[in-house]
Order: sequence, then structure tokens, then C-alpha cells
Amino acid sequence: MIYTERLTLREFTLDDGEFIFQLMNSPLYIEFIGDRGIKTLEDAQTFLLSNLIPSYEINGYGLFAVIRNQDECVIGMSGLVNREGLPHTDIGFGFLPQYMGKGYAYESAKAVMDFASSILDLSPILGITSMENTASISLLNKLGLEHLRRILWGEEQEVILLLSTEEISAEEISAIPTDTDTDTDTTQAR
Repeated sequence: MIYTERLTLREFTLDDGEFIFQLMNSPLYIEFIGDRGIKTLEDAQTFLLSNLIPSYEINGYGLFAVIRNQDECVIGMSGLVNREGLPHTDIGFGFLPQYMGKGYAYESAKAVMDFASSILDLSPILGITSMENTASISLLNKLGLEHLRRILWGEEQEVILLLSTEEISAEEISAIPTDTDTDTDTTQAR
């Protein structure tokens, strides 16, 4: 577990199905992260079993449930993900709408970044986000990630931003599909 002044981050369990259902059906989650097809509590538990929970065993980390200490309420998720198509681990986060704008995302993500650096010795840490998600871009910048380039992501080949805590090699960056029409000025590794 990871502790901050106001939060505790712990591994997800099947008991978190209701939270996953609520989060993944919130309008901002669907708009900026995507519709994961979670339509029932059973879908949410299946998602936990097939996506979130296995990561702890496979990688030694994953996305964590963010618990508000004052009432032990699950308010969001924040953690590290190994995504197919990215050369390094990336940070991810998502919060229920009523807990946004209160500093919880930064507090939890900063704790995750500290954990990645001091305990796991992971570097660099990447971040990906929708180009329209200005709150996420600002948070990633505040955590020390800088824009590397626009990339094509997912089955729909959506143009998204790739950010990193440090330089990645030209070879690694060239292996990621790029939106060359709109990103000709940032296709070099930093």
C-alpha cells in the first residue's frame, strides 16, 4: 500500500466492482479514456479479474484503488500500466466526477511517481492522454512529464499525446505509430 496525507492506495479486489462500474460509466471517463463496455456489475468484476488484478502478479504493480482516508471511500484509481505498444511503463489515473478538482489526482499520482522511482526503480515513466483532456495534460506536466509527440492509438488510431519524464531513444520512439500530418515538429526524441 501507498500512503499520503489524505489518501491510501491499495490493490484492487473483486469488492471494488461497484466503483469500477461507476467510474467507467462516468461521462468524462468515457469521453477521455473510452467506453470499456462495462454495463453491469458482473462486467466490472470481469474487468477487475482480467485487466487490473493480474497486473500485480505479472508486473509487481498496476492501477491502485485510491481511498480517501477520512471516510475510507474509493474515489479513484491511480497507478502504473504496461501497455502494449509503449516501450516503457506509463502512469494512469481516473476519478469519480465528485472528487475531481480537489487535488486528489495530483496527490495520488505524485505518490505513484515516487513509488515508481524509489521502490521500483522505473525510468522513464510515460503518459498518454487525449489531446482535448487539458486537466490530464496539466497534471502530467506537473508530475514532470513533457510532450514528446502525437501518436496514433488504439483500434480507431486516435491521435493522442505521448509524454515522458525523460528522453527515450530515437529507436524506441520511432517504433510508436505517429500522426505525421500534425506532428512534424516533434518527431525527434528529446
